[in-house]
Amino acid sequence: MNARRLTATVLCSAAALTALSGCKTKGEIVVDQGVGITAVRSKCPAVGIPDYTGDITTFRGPAKTADAIDVVASMTQVRAQCDEAVGEKVTSAVSFEVRGRRSDTSGARQVTLPYFVSVLQGGGSVISKRVGSVTLNFADGQARAQATVNANAFIDRGAATLPDEIRDRITRKRKAGDTDAAVDPLSEPDVKAAVARASFEVLVGFQLDESQLAYNATR
Repeated sequence: MNARRLTATVLCSAAALTALSGCKTKGEIVVDQGVGITAVRSKCPAVGIPDYTGDITTFRGPAKTADAIDVVASMTQVRAQCDEAVGEKVTSAVSFEVRGRRSDTSGARQVTLPYFVSVLQGGGSVISKRVGSVTLNFADGQARAQATVNANAFIDRGAATLPDEIRDRITRKRKAGDTDAAVDPLSEPDVKAAVARASFEVLVGFQLDESQLAYNATR
């Protein structure tokens, strides 16, 4: 997986619905006896599927044509439950469904497909990657099958915590007459960089080879 491919679909956990959870609006500057960012950032990661990795197609033989398709599967219903309350690690329990369709429905058949779970920091650095497999059980005469996958991802609490100095700059109240009263601290380069370093994503997708990835990108 190319780490530079950003998520096509990002689904935030309940504890991370905004990059700055607890705020009225993401990055909102509120005037209330001074000016300051009212939000407190969550340590829970966003969860998503990278571009071109949410589907997989297998073929009968070398031809990559429609009449040679064997099995098509896709990921859906990606969800996460995050526990950031205790411990040195923030745990994100990720679940998703794999739904498959086969062309030849004769006989019962098992199809095993590989998937990955990766943790990214700052939008580009791969911290960890685990590869697993999911098995679809097709009954005799049935074209469709599905399975549910559950996986855990772990993030270092310290790495996901903003330094106190950065947090103070974001939340510091500013008086209306201050020279920086109208400046969003989140736009300052060092603050933006610190927020990026403390931001994590859990990405899930099919573990594709180069030809499968190229097929998904060009179809």
